[in-house]
Amino acid sequence: MELGSDTSRYWYGASEEDRRRRAVDVLQAFRVYRAAEVAMRRRTRESMSMGENELLVLRYLLKAAGQNRQVSPSELTRYLGVSTASTTAIVDRLEKTGHVVREPHPTDRRSIFIVATAESDAEVRATLGSMHSRMMAAVVDMTPEESSAVIACLSRLQDAVDQVDPHPVGAGAANGSRGESGND
Repeated sequence: MELGSDTSRYWYGASEEDRRRRAVDVLQAFRVYRAAEVAMRRRTRESMSMGENELLVLRYLLKAAGQNRQVSPSELTRYLGVSTASTTAIVDRLEKTGHVVREPHPTDRRSIFIVATAESDAEVRATLGSMHSRMMAAVVDMTPEESSAVIACLSRLQDAVDQVDPHPVGAGAANGSRGESGND
């Protein structure tokens, strides 16, 4: 009886092709999840009539409130990576729609804190609460080994994408250009 490659894999483990196929399947599953998450964030922004940065600010403020922490406009500027003028415009829009208020600093009359309103907190909970419950239900019964495997995989993927250089070596480096569009 002739032993085929399938039989030898039984004794000696998966072939390189099998390992690559599983890796591609895992990466594809993450891509599909990421696309679903991006679509959910878009629907959330639309239902709350907000832009991406406005929703980011609101989530940041709600998290800070849960930690009993006050947030200054300069902290929001650093968090978003935008100009102070952009931060002011975002806070102005959120204040106009009743999502945030500016509160005076208790000891420095020149400073303020940005605080999410109770109505805003309730709106976010109403909009995202059931989704968070469904997500928790999807993972709450994972074994410690499954949880460790997922966390380790996500950590390795994060390391991989964090190492992406926004300006690859050799891309316009010879003549100092920033690419054809000038705004890469």
